Amino acid sequence: MKKQDSIIIIGGGIAGLTAAIHLAGKGCAVQLIEKQSYPKHKVCGEYLSNEVLPYLKHLGIEPFAHGATNITHFHFTGFYGNGLETELPLGGFGMSRYTFDKLLYDRAIALGVDVIKDEVTSVSFSDNIFELTLKIWGTCTADYIIGAYGKRSGLDITLSRKFIQHKSPWLGVKAHYKADFPDHLVGLHHFKGGYCGLSKVEGNKINVCYLADYESFKKYKSLEIYQKEVLEQNSKLKSFFSESEMVFEKPLSISQISFEKKTAVENHILMVGDSAGLIHPLCGNGMAMAIHSAKIVSQALLSHFEEQTTRAHLETSFTQEWNHTFNARMRNGSIIQRGLQSTIITKLAVNFLRRSPRTLTKVIKSTHGTPI
Repeated sequence: MKKQDSIIIIGGGIAGLTAAIHLAGKGCAVQLIEKQSYPKHKVCGEYLSNEVLPYLKHLGIEPFAHGATNITHFHFTGFYGNGLETELPLGGFGMSRYTFDKLLYDRAIALGVDVIKDEVTSVSFSDNIFELTLKIWGTCTADYIIGAYGKRSGLDITLSRKFIQHKSPWLGVKAHYKADFPDHLVGLHHFKGGYCGLSKVEGNKINVCYLADYESFKKYKSLEIYQKEVLEQNSKLKSFFSESEMVFEKPLSISQISFEKKTAVENHILMVGDSAGLIHPLCGNGMAMAIHSAKIVSQALLSHFEEQTTRAHLETSFTQEWNHTFNARMRNGSIIQRGLQSTIITKLAVNFLRRSPRTLTKVIKSTHGTPI
């Protein structure tokens, strides 16, 4: 590159930290702005497809050396109690965001990434330079910005992004539990208005994370009552909750989760992870997609610097690669999610897939990628 181009990453979740590690490892000057401290818990399914393992190892990240669980099988039950189990084509691993984000953060610090605890309130672009306004540190500038700040933010409002203008009906809830649960299994259990995922993470804890339609939730006074009255109508979930003990003081929750289409580039900001697009959690692949998107944006920037292409070329090539990599699996995830909103369709689909394991394998592969 002609000079040391400055890069600011807004958001220090999986996508932001992974991009910081990749770029810093190649000698880029990277600043990462994150408003929260590490380590921290987040509402998340905490299951990653093994498609990202080769890339993580290339970056110096070894999940299994830090307690990740090896997950090989998938178990599903419908509201009516019918279920199926199959081997995952690639397999995966379970690790809490508390541990995984800290693991990435420590690696980023070791590579010289400048991590700033602050919140970006606005971004403007003029004369090929970004100007950012931060709550604490005031203003700063950058040549390039990567947006990795998650599902929704006040920054989306200032950028006038289309999806933020519409209310979303989805609520996410997560907590860790202690119980007798297989290490090798990721479970997905359907209930009226949503679905709940269960999988083991480090420390012999089970992550329980569910997505609920707010319309089905709002008539209940609390998460505890909703769990009893709605989730536990699924016999598998009822059995689990009756035999488990919550580790958290109370569950974490997040509202207004939007699955509307987003743009990969907004006001010249290169978006990654959930900031660029959110796959339905039932597909169990959002964390892996965040990591893959970080690889895509990092490679796009490095090629741009080396070949000295225009910013327009950078933005176009990044968008094309993002769409090529993720559009199909996001579309497939949306189709599966719409089917799960119907108990009848879910029942029929489960009965069919039990008789056709090859089709089930194809469905799983349609929401996952290949090793990177």
